[in-house]
Amino acid sequence: MTELLPDQMIDEDRFRRALALHAAGVVVVTAACGAEPAGLTATSFSSVSLSPPLVSFYVDRGSTTWPSMRRAERFAVNILASGQADVAARFARRGIDRFAAPTRWHPHTDGTPLLDDVCAHLLCVPYTTIDIGDHILVVGLVTSTDIRESDRPLLYHLGRFGHFLPHER
Repeated sequence: MTELLPDQMIDEDRFRRALALHAAGVVVVTAACGAEPAGLTATSFSSVSLSPPLVSFYVDRGSTTWPSMRRAERFAVNILASGQADVAARFARRGIDRFAAPTRWHPHTDGTPLLDDVCAHLLCVPYTTIDIGDHILVVGLVTSTDIRESDRPLLYHLGRFGHFLPHER
């Protein structure tokens, strides 16, 4: 691992502002943790591999939700639709019941909580986790998908939620 000298360190606020220029898709990762559902918002979601089918996201080490989710045998990545900014904000908030009304969800046959009205569900089993910096990289093996192709995804850019508008062909 490369160690940076003090004069090579970038200002944290400047780094955050630069990253905000990159538009990101928004997902909510959900899991059944014992009898309780748990979930968190992530904008760091990414595909990793087609064979095997792997996806990833990062979780802040300070997350109060991750310790219980980490023990789950399965989890779902809910790719949010453009009209679900309120859902993304709710699952990013601390100290509330994220699954209480007005959140609309249902359990998968295996018990994994699935959010309603999303673009897609990716059902996963944990593949690996790696501690990196102040985050944890979580990689999941996708075991099944449910796709609603007619919906546009929710995006996050410059600290705000929005939606995708394609260029004219």
